[in-house]
Amino acid sequence: MTRIAAIDQGTSSTKLAVLEPDGSIAVHRRAVHRTARPEPGWIEHDAMELLANVRGCLADMGPVAAVGLSNQGESCLAWDRVTKEPLSPVIVWQDRRTEALVARLTGEGAAALVRDRAGLPLDSYFSAPKFGWLLDHSAPVARARRNGRLRLGTTDAFFLDHLTGECATDTATASRTSLLNLRSGTWDPVLCDLFGVPIDSLPEIRATVGGFGTVGGVAVTASVVDQQAALFGHGCHAPGDVKVTFGTGAFALAVTGSEPPAGSGGLLPTVAWRIGSDLTYALEGGVFDAGGAVDWARQIGVLRRAEDLAAFPAPAAIARGLAFVPALSGLGCPQWDRRAAGMWIGMTGATTAADLCQALVEGIAFQVADVLSALEAATTQASQVCVDGGLANSGYLLQFLADVSGRTVVRPVFHDVTCLGAALLAGHPRGHSRRPGDSTRFEPRDPRAAQWRDRFQDAARRSLRWH
Repeated sequence: MTRIAAIDQGTSSTKLAVLEPDGSIAVHRRAVHRTARPEPGWIEHDAMELLANVRGCLADMGPVAAVGLSNQGESCLAWDRVTKEPLSPVIVWQDRRTEALVARLTGEGAAALVRDRAGLPLDSYFSAPKFGWLLDHSAPVARARRNGRLRLGTTDAFFLDHLTGECATDTATASRTSLLNLRSGTWDPVLCDLFGVPIDSLPEIRATVGGFGTVGGVAVTASVVDQQAALFGHGCHAPGDVKVTFGTGAFALAVTGSEPPAGSGGLLPTVAWRIGSDLTYALEGGVFDAGGAVDWARQIGVLRRAEDLAAFPAPAAIARGLAFVPALSGLGCPQWDRRAAGMWIGMTGATTAADLCQALVEGIAFQVADVLSALEAATTQASQVCVDGGLANSGYLLQFLADVSGRTVVRPVFHDVTCLGAALLAGHPRGHSRRPGDSTRFEPRDPRAAQWRDRFQDAARRSLRWH
């Protein structure tokens, strides 16, 4: 076997990891990028800054046989077909500027059409409304369209167009746009017409494992959404296998099999990956604010260091009547209410900053537990859940999640499972096979957890439709 590189271009940073022939893997580079919030609800990245960070990772990878790329999913932009210069910033998946467009289409009865063809709710979260907004509001985008030079795509296609000269995406990423027909695995002309997106501006859809061109003489053999990469990296390949990645948000995916699943209760049907002609599907449930809520708490001075979330000496905050609803960007599964508001409730004159941080961690765990319950109701599910991501360093979070979900929580020693999955997919034709390795297990142990969940759900109901 040979060395395989993985580049994970995520919401908060870009990472390079290398999978060695002996099966060991390590992160070699991490570059943080800026996030701009030019108006309320708008969240943007600089496309050229992200591309420069990807190039920096490529420069540091050393001799490798192949590269796998993972991307942010729904984050997208417009660029010039000829010069490849960005015509817009990257509009991040959390961005809510398209709510008026979504409301108009919903009022016209389009939600059922989108659900039937793409399998997804009509929502600002996905790429298609973002493309529609750019076409309606950006003069450079409109001009490029008139001149036949417009490219619209998710960030992976922009990177590949620059790095390999091949403007392509994979089926899993395309399934996050609301423009892919979930049954056929191709761009849907009816959906493109609905959002006003010229179908010839979109990238070619390819299998997750295959050819995406070469960069510096090295083949890019896999490209995939970050969440799906983590699912593969955990070894979650059989129906019922489930993982949760704690990044900017917290996203649970459960493998469902070879047929498109039905979405309900805030769960989203999605393509997990396509290898050859074989499609594997999954259901996703998302908590929009996890690590993002932690970053916000640090910015406003409630939290000093992320390490302070590892343990708390006091009894559970929820047992003391204090709850946090992680709805800074609205609520995903199971409520699916983008108008919900983040909040602490139950504060008294004795409440401390540490109490608020403890409630914040518990709120994320509660919301994830609700996602896991929705997945369990929708599909056969394993009795354990695999976890990864930065917040998975908090033993308090994982033990609390085990308690309130009633599941065994398994944390591998190597936390950057997204990188591992991208590397394994890139090395798939070369025989690479590796699970995350040694792990720590957290078993349910507190019998009061069911009562606590009832109290949190009461708090979550109070946050709904606030905005």
